[in-house]
Parts: sequence; structure tokens; C-alpha cells
Amino acid sequence: MKGRTLLAALLACVAFSPLVARADEGGVSFWLPGNFGSFVATPGDPGWTLPIIYYYTSADAGADKTFPRAGRLTAGVDASGSFVFVAPTYTLSTPVAGGQASWGLAAAFGHLSADVDATLTGSLGNVVSGSESDARTGVGDLYPTASLKWNHGAHNSMVYMMAGVPVGAYDVGRLANLGTNHGAIDGGGGYTYIDLKKGRELSAALGFTYNFENPDTQYRNGFSSHLDWAASQFLSETLHAGVVGYVYYQVTGDSGPGAKLGDFKSQVAGLGPQAGRFFEVAGGKWYANLKAYWEFSAKNRPEGWNAWLTLAIPLTASPDR
Repeated sequence: MKGRTLLAALLACVAFSPLVARADEGGVSFWLPGNFGSFVATPGDPGWTLPIIYYYTSADAGADKTFPRAGRLTAGVDASGSFVFVAPTYTLSTPVAGGQASWGLAAAFGHLSADVDATLTGSLGNVVSGSESDARTGVGDLYPTASLKWNHGAHNSMVYMMAGVPVGAYDVGRLANLGTNHGAIDGGGGYTYIDLKKGRELSAALGFTYNFENPDTQYRNGFSSHLDWAASQFLSETLHAGVVGYVYYQVTGDSGPGAKLGDFKSQVAGLGPQAGRFFEVAGGKWYANLKAYWEFSAKNRPEGWNAWLTLAIPLTASPDR
């Protein structure tokens, strides 16, 4: 069970790697669905862990769908992004409120490209330009996080808080922006059930996001909810596989002078496979995970697929090694 306990610790740290690829006004939320994964609520070993994540996304919407994007309206969108995220996370050894506390900070560097069928203006959507493309390479926003986790045998629970610091590359009028240009606060809780005898695990996390206004476009995304879940079966002491999924739903509409399409509530769901394996490197237990999601039931949001390749590196040795 030692290996599985360590695996849970690494994955719990990976789960707090907040990722954002595009601005909210483009039909994409502050919260990146699929962010949480297996063992999300399981306490881990004290010390530093460094998750490194490669993330790829591809999404599009038809020419009949209009999106507010960086201060203007665009008809149709075809976007893809490739990012590398680092999220150093520290887990305290001293209990807090009877649980285990951790904190971290995530940052990203990547490339985003976007194509639109037409740029529109005015309430009637009259076309003022034809198709357009844009691409950008740079850094994204910063995302500090904090969590508190409790263990009760096979049952594990947690609460978390996350903030968005808008320092990423952003320019009004550009189709490809790596930052949101507005602050946000996200919080919620999660649960993990682990059957050690059968090697089975089930995790779920529910959160809610409050967005501040983009000062350059006077656009404010509505209050949103998100549910990430995962289930896995250990095939051996070092390998597990299973399924992952998410549901994103915007509770309240967008607002502000820049919200020319009204409340523009969005939603999307995703489902796909996952596999993970842990292994030793120089006496330390590392972990690698690959998961992918295919999206469906999208509304006021591009729809596509995304893949996550994670490598979790423990920087502080556990006292029982």
C-alpha cells in the first residue's frame, strides 16, 4: 500500500495545477475543465512536489455561432493551444483544523492559435471584415492555490481555494490571448473513496467561480460551476487505468457594457480515458499520467478535445522512505 499512498499524494498535488488557455469572453471559462483528477481529496506526504504538465487542446465552433472575443464579436472559431505548466506545491507536516494543508503556485508558457470566419460589429452583427487568424507564444496568468484535506479510512474529503492573477499576455483586439485580463476567485470541495483491497478509486470535485470585470472590454463573465470526476482500477502495484469526465455549467449570465450578446451562458461536458504509472528515480517515487477528454453538449462555447500529460516529481523525501 505504500506505493499507492505515495501515488495518491502525487496526484493530489497535480490536481491543484490551475490551467487557463484563453480569455473567458471567447466562450471559454476561467476554470479549465479536467483540472482535477484521481485521488483529488487524498492527503499526501509532507514536503515539496513539482508537477510538470503538457496540455494540448483543440476546439472549434461553426460559422453560425458568434462569440465575444477581446472587445469584439467574432463568427465561428477554430483554436488550438499547446502549453507547459509548472505548479510547485508544498504540503505542511503540521495538522491544520485536523487536516492536511497545502499551497502552491502555477504558471504556464505556451502557444495559442485562433482562426475566425468573420469579425462582426454592431448589435445586428453586420460583417466588417472577412476571415482572420492570429497566433501567440508567451506566458499566462498566475494561479495561487490552497487546500485542506481529511482522511477517514476509505473516505477522504477536501476544500480548496484558488485565485487568478491577470499577468499573462493580453491585448484588446487580438484573437490569441494567453491571459484573461481579469481576476477571479474559485473555491469548492471534493471527495475520494479508495478500496485498498480491490484497488479501486473514485473521486469527484465540485467548485464555483466568481469573475471580476475585464477593465479593457468592460466584460464580466457570470458565476459558474464545474464538476470534475475520475475513476480508476489498479492493474498492478505500479499501474492503474480508468475513465475521467467533467461538466461545466454557467449559473448566471455575463454582464457589463461589453456583453453585447446578452447573458451568453455556456456549458460543456467531457469524457475520456486515463492511465497512470509510478516509478523510482534516484530513490524517489515519480508519477506519470495521461488522460484525454472528448467534449459534447457545448453551448455558447467551442467544442473539441484536450489531452494532459503529467509528470509529478517529489522534491522532498518522505520520512518513511
